[in-house]
Amino acid sequence: DPCLNVLNDIGSRTGRMYKPPPPSTRRKNIEFEPLSTTALILEDRPANLPAKSVEEALRHRQEYDEMVAEAKKREIKEAHKRKKIMRERFKQEENIASAMVIWVNEILPNWEGMRATRRVRELWWQGLPPSVRGKVWSLAVGNELNITPELYEIFLSRAKERWKSFSETTSENDIEDAGASVADREASLELIKLDISRTFPSLYIFQKGGPYHDLLHSVLGAYTCYRPDVGYVQGMSFIAAVLILNLEEADAFIAFANLLNKPCQLAFFRVDHSMMLKYFAAFEVFFEENLPKLFLHFKSYSLTPDIYLIDWIFTLYSKSLPLDLACRVWDVFCRDGEEFLFRTGLGILRLYEDILLQMDFIHIAQFLTKLPEDITSEKLFSCIAAIQMQNSNKKWAQVFASLMKDNKEGDKNHSPALKS
Repeated sequence: DPCLNVLNDIGSRTGRMYKPPPPSTRRKNIEFEPLSTTALILEDRPANLPAKSVEEALRHRQEYDEMVAEAKKREIKEAHKRKKIMRERFKQEENIASAMVIWVNEILPNWEGMRATRRVRELWWQGLPPSVRGKVWSLAVGNELNITPELYEIFLSRAKERWKSFSETTSENDIEDAGASVADREASLELIKLDISRTFPSLYIFQKGGPYHDLLHSVLGAYTCYRPDVGYVQGMSFIAAVLILNLEEADAFIAFANLLNKPCQLAFFRVDHSMMLKYFAAFEVFFEENLPKLFLHFKSYSLTPDIYLIDWIFTLYSKSLPLDLACRVWDVFCRDGEEFLFRTGLGILRLYEDILLQMDFIHIAQFLTKLPEDITSEKLFSCIAAIQMQNSNKKWAQVFASLMKDNKEGDKNHSPALKS
């Protein structure tokens, strides 16, 4: 036994030779296997160790009783927590069911007459039932472009022809450089392949072999042929994916094309620097109005809105927030338009204001680029509701309009990231 040799070696130097315990004692030691940490408290010590004193045994018994009591408290607390969660979930499901009946039987059949009423707006704010979400989004976004399912099929066919052409002439290694090397924006068809695999990767439904992979590929490909002046821009895949989860293929394309044709989305996806700067300037007006301390803190680090807002706006928060929460943001965005995108941004900053005030430039940028995953809809929407979109009696549209009239591009409004 190597251990015995070491002990004897030490004993030879100290004058004390190690004597192993009798066989019966050693066997007892081997059989002593505590089942848990509590057993270490209650069990008597092995025979080769000094026995516990009465005081120590009593203290251990008291500690054990306290541990058991604490464990019971935790168990009761967890049980109450689970019951509360179940009650809230049941209540939420009941609310969704009752709201669905109202949407299906009252609101949707009378859409034009009821959509702007106070009652509908309040119900809308609470979140749309998943079963009617796609329909309401389609109606709210509208179809100013007058796209038909037949038109979608035409552009999808064109996209498939170009895919075939690219597969015959372009190697896999050329894909990464396709967007930069080919002037024609339709060449960005191949770039779509790269982004689809990065779209909601945790869901595993848009990746190659997943049930929605080809569908997402089709919608994005058709759009790049429909709008070659815009082409495919990173971030579009998330928007298309959310629509596909809530609408049929052709309807998803129609909503997608009309959504990206809105002034704010068009400015961002066409990378119109001048327009983007005006949106950032308008955002900062309400940032300073609502969160003056945080605004000054950001200013002290020259932390401009483009650092965090671009990603939020590009994907309509679908990449930054949990999917169910992003859908609720979309609900109200479809109701209120672009203003709500910036109001949501201010809501996020308000929610994490105390944390952000303790951070420097790098940590703020990292935090806002990857928001906490435990963000809840109740907390976020409570913060969004507290944001006042009014400055000197001017609302968002008026502030933005005044910025549009102002031809002077103040240096303070220029974003370093956009200048480069």
